Amino acid sequence: MGKDVIIACDFSSREAVLEFLDKFSGEARKPYVKIGMELFYGAGPEIVREIKRRGHQIFLDLKLCDIPNTVKKSMAVLRDLDVDMTNLHAFGTIEMMKAAIEGLTRPDGTRPLLIAVTQLTSTSEQRMRDELLIDRPLAEVVTHYAKNALAAGLDGVVCSPLESPTVHAHCGAGFVTVTPGVRFADGAVGDQVRVTTPARARELGSDYIVVGRPITAAEDPIGAYRRCCEEFIG
Repeated sequence: MGKDVIIACDFSSREAVLEFLDKFSGEARKPYVKIGMELFYGAGPEIVREIKRRGHQIFLDLKLCDIPNTVKKSMAVLRDLDVDMTNLHAFGTIEMMKAAIEGLTRPDGTRPLLIAVTQLTSTSEQRMRDELLIDRPLAEVVTHYAKNALAAGLDGVVCSPLESPTVHAHCGAGFVTVTPGVRFADGAVGDQVRVTTPARARELGSDYIVVGRPITAAEDPIGAYRRCCEEFIG
């Protein structure tokens, strides 16, 4: 599995995201894109199909978390969208994650990659302790959630690039780490807490980096995307 840069297309309308993706029409390789809650709720499932028809790989980032039966039925609906990767929250328990795999798996046995969110990269250890009442160190919590995801049969986790080495050490090199919280060295951090650069994420062993505003809000999005790819993929 090769490394890749995933562009977080956090737009609220079909028109906005397609206008943005049109900028990449001349690129030899279509960027891998993330469709999150904002776009999915704003434009509906059809936007997933439309972007897929344009030749993009898609990470559908809806972070499901509910009782196992509900998640299983929801994943059974999402599997027909032909996305390449989707996710849920790891704190929903191993039982929920196993149910998600059952729902996501098609009759022919195929399914998209399924990964679990450990802790959001906007969460600091102090917030986790004060607001979520989780007293264990953040790195320990991320590792434990990753091991639960592995036990449930998932393909990987969403974590900070800073946590990628520990996740791979405990779950194996083939266990995928998808890492948001990536910013250019000369860019703004925004609302992220656990962040690093594309080059550093590569050194730490991230399999995918998810980059939003440093590309989507750049004066030259194509240049920013190419810079990301150069620093992360080489």
